[in-house]
Order: sequence, then C-alpha cells, then structure tokens
Amino acid sequence: MTWGVFDARLLLDILLAFGLGVLLFSRVNEPRTLWLLRGYLLLVSSAWFIQRLETLPLTSKLVDALVLACSLSLAILWQGELRRLMELLGTGRLAVLLGNPQKELRATASTVAQLTEAAGRLSQSRRGALVVVDMGSDLRPEDFLYPGIPLDAQLSSELLLNLFASDTPLHDGAVLIKGNRIIAAGVILPLSRQGISRYGTRHLAALGITERFDRCICVVVSEETGTLSLASQGKLERPITSSRLGDLLTELTGGSVASPTSTKSSISASKQPSSAPSETNSP
Repeated sequence: MTWGVFDARLLLDILLAFGLGVLLFSRVNEPRTLWLLRGYLLLVSSAWFIQRLETLPLTSKLVDALVLACSLSLAILWQGELRRLMELLGTGRLAVLLGNPQKELRATASTVAQLTEAAGRLSQSRRGALVVVDMGSDLRPEDFLYPGIPLDAQLSSELLLNLFASDTPLHDGAVLIKGNRIIAAGVILPLSRQGISRYGTRHLAALGITERFDRCICVVVSEETGTLSLASQGKLERPITSSRLGDLLTELTGGSVASPTSTKSSISASKQPSSAPSETNSP
C-alpha cells in the first residue's frame, strides 16, 4: 500500500513537471533563450536524480550549488521576462500565459488593412503616430503609465487619421487597438532603456511595451522623417514601406490580406476629434 501511494505521487510529480516544461518551451521563441532553458532544465533534472541516490552526497551538494548559481544568473538575464510572468500571475491572466488569446483580441484582415492604409497616409504627410495592437496580451489600464481616454470605437483609417491630427488634444499618446476596435487614445506607454541615444520618444515607447508584453506589436510613424517602423518583442524594424508593414502585420497577426478599399465599404468611420503622441529626438 505504501509503495502504491509512493508510486502515484512520483508519477504525479513527473507529469506536473513535464507539463510545466512543455508550457515553458511553448512560450519561448528566441533560439538562444530556448537553449538556455533546455540546459537549465537538464541541470535541474540531473540534480533531482542525483538527490535520490543517497550514496552520492558530495555530488548532490555540488549539483545543488550549480543549480543555485545558474538560477541566480538566469534571474538576472531574464529579469524582464520574470517580471512579466509575475505581472500576469498577479493579475490572473492565465489565458495569456497559456498562449490562448481571447476572441476579441484576435486581429483580422480588416484590422491590418485599415492600419496599413492609415500608417501610409500618416507617413506621407509626416504626422507622428504610435499604435499598439494587442494580439493576446490582454493589456489593461494598469499596464500603462496613463491609460488614456476610453473610446471603444470601430477601427477605421479615417478615425486613426483624426486621432493623430496635430491640432487635437490626444496627439501626445498612443492608440490602443484590440481586435477590430479602438479601445483608447492618448495612452502613455512605459519607455525602454535600450537605444536611448538612437531613438525618439515614440520608438522608445514602442520598444518598452513590446519588451514587457510579447503578444502585442506597435506601429510607429516618425514625425520628423515620416519613417514607418514596427516594434515586436522588444525589437524594432525600420525603415519599412507601407506594403512591407502590411506583410509584417499579416504575418504577425496570422490573418489574410484584405484591400483597404473593400474594407472601407464595410466599416463606418466615426469622426472623433483626437490626436497623436509627440516625438522628441526622433531619428
């Protein structure tokens, strides 16, 4: 009876550890991070097996010390990822952890078409803009320095152009998009610490939010040069054309391409006065 209970606990322990490992591997995309995670889990597994051998106490102590040293090193290397994990656990966003975005967070071909058209027109007129597209991070007001003004309006290129007009009161913030709706405007994002001397405020804000949340992307239009950029997972691709932007958005959102003209007929544009984020030292 004792052995039966022991075997059941051991089996449950192994299954839970295996499930946690699968979850971790499914959430890691960057190759180097994946290699580090594999090595660390292999080391932890080795330590677990050695601890079960009571005849190797010295080896067990050495492996435990090595696991502790590696844990501290990874905590320093992955401080951003660990902070994001604690934020998601603290706010109960389990769907984000499991990589299963809610239906209303899934961008459509219409989203890509409207955003691409608006970004192209903003770039031509050199009007600065910053658009955050939530694709599953379930961004909430507490994730921003300032949550902005709630809109909850149907996404359209015309409304985006109005929101980023330089003479309107919301031009000093970002626009937040979820699915095919504009959730808020005038949002103030946390800034990244990387590339402070190279990028302007908008680009640093785009890097900052995508560093903290890997299931969101940012479209940036430089006010000084009209250059288009796309930030994803703390990396910035620039300069890009509007057609390249459409391709990247389609690839990242997993949607299909829809022409802006055909999308316009199915979407009614609500005329709301608004604005766009200001940009300093923008390259």
